[in-house]
Amino acid sequence: MIYYSYENFKNDARKLIDEVRSFDPEVIVAVARGGLTLAHAMAEGLGIRAVESIRTELYDNDQKRDNICIYGECDLLSHKRVLIVDDIADSGDTLDAIMKHLQGDNPHAEFKTATLFYKKTSIHQPDFTVNEALDWIDFFWDRDFK
Repeated sequence: MIYYSYENFKNDARKLIDEVRSFDPEVIVAVARGGLTLAHAMAEGLGIRAVESIRTELYDNDQKRDNICIYGECDLLSHKRVLIVDDIADSGDTLDAIMKHLQGDNPHAEFKTATLFYKKTSIHQPDFTVNEALDWIDFFWDRDFK
């Protein structure tokens, strides 16, 4: 298990913000809960006020469920460039399901994804990412507030 501190997060969020600028997103969709902290930081760094969220459940602690559940809807009708933000593309099942869900409702929009971490085995490789995950990541927001 690797502890991921606020200082690491701050540096990596800045890198992602710089990478994402070329896409020029109009709205950020945060994947709750893991993507909420990063989505907020990126929205501040990119000067984006339009932030939506969608909640998924695929893991119970570190145990993966058989099926993903998606809760909530996002109002993306007036946006052409949508950035979906999560903490990690582990199996990729979450990002894959969200992409299909949101693209089906919003075929007019271009979607890209951003994560702090990814695994090479993920079925969805993020468009923007910083770190390869080689072990379980213990994010500061998972540990420091308990």
